[in-house]
Amino acid sequence: MIDKKHIFNQEEKAVLVGVIQKDQTDTQVKEYLDELSFLAETAGAVPVKRYTQKLTHPDSKTFIGKGKLEEIRQYIQGKDIRVVIFDDELTGAQIGNLEEVLKVKTIDRSDLILDIFARRAKTAQARAQVELAQYQYILPRLRGMWKHLERLGGGIGTRGPGESEIETDRRIVREKITLLRKRLLEIDKQASTQRKERGELIRIALVGYTNVGKSTIMNLLTKSGVLAENKLFATLDTTTRKVVYENTPFLLSDTVGFIRKLPHHLVESFKSTLDEVKESDILIHVIDISHPQYEDQMNVVQSTLAEMGCHDKPVIAVFNKMDQYEKNTFDEWLEPEIKEGMLIDLRQRWENETNGSCVFISATERKNIDELRATILQKVREQYRIRYPYKTDFFY
Repeated sequence: MIDKKHIFNQEEKAVLVGVIQKDQTDTQVKEYLDELSFLAETAGAVPVKRYTQKLTHPDSKTFIGKGKLEEIRQYIQGKDIRVVIFDDELTGAQIGNLEEVLKVKTIDRSDLILDIFARRAKTAQARAQVELAQYQYILPRLRGMWKHLERLGGGIGTRGPGESEIETDRRIVREKITLLRKRLLEIDKQASTQRKERGELIRIALVGYTNVGKSTIMNLLTKSGVLAENKLFATLDTTTRKVVYENTPFLLSDTVGFIRKLPHHLVESFKSTLDEVKESDILIHVIDISHPQYEDQMNVVQSTLAEMGCHDKPVIAVFNKMDQYEKNTFDEWLEPEIKEGMLIDLRQRWENETNGSCVFISATERKNIDELRATILQKVREQYRIRYPYKTDFFY
């Protein structure tokens, strides 16, 4: 892979920067920076300071204004700050200009997410997918990011600037992209063959924002031992298991989590992983209802699914982490009747919005898992009646 050393060393101190543009509010950008902070922590950094600036349009040379850039420079000076992370995508020229002023490594959200993916890629397929996305990210930035490329652990872009060197590096990167695409095409064919060999079983894919509990639910429903931890993008590779409920078999797959501003290179590179979602018969949309912005996260997932052409599939909305939601929402002195009334209102609202296709659970406390299994079974049998009517007698 390109970045053998990764962006961060252990507990590297970081400064976060966000721009409040005309179509955004201060609250929204604060939420974005909260997520950027979690991303940085997942990658091994320690965010110590945040900066925001209201701008109609980002500066073409440094993304932020001169005054704000000087403020950040003065803060960094004399402190053990190793990296500045911008929440929006930077050009190669902007990265070069910022590093020249700040004298520290400067990266953007896309670069940060790519680094996390690189750390978590375990299989040959995931490694190739991440490496392809990294090269696609680098290619348009070669001219302005010579210093930026030095941290990638040798290889391209370390010989120093110059037109011939840039053209050489572009050729090397393009050749590498071509090779990786060919390799992934072969892997895709193998994966497609494996999917066809699964037979005429109904397929379900777990989808959702990153870190909402998909892998924990996968383990509960299948006893598969999928890695589940409180970090972003814990799962990169799709895990598929055969499940049988009341003599009715189906396939259940855990997939990579979505996130705001997911680099389009990653979406393109992970096409084969996302094919599991596209080829599924039912989607289980897992939602962390305890998150303050859970509705925004739902919209991100729904928009991504629509872009993939999956908006018309049957969906079960699973509102997870109800234990945490109640802890965050209800005062300990609240009367039980009022609390119960508020929970009924919450359920009725989402039952109306999902046409009754929703379940409220706590995966960690195993609450309402039987209702989830019953809902899945009902949906699976409905799909068998539609898709394979001649097989339904066998499952009852």
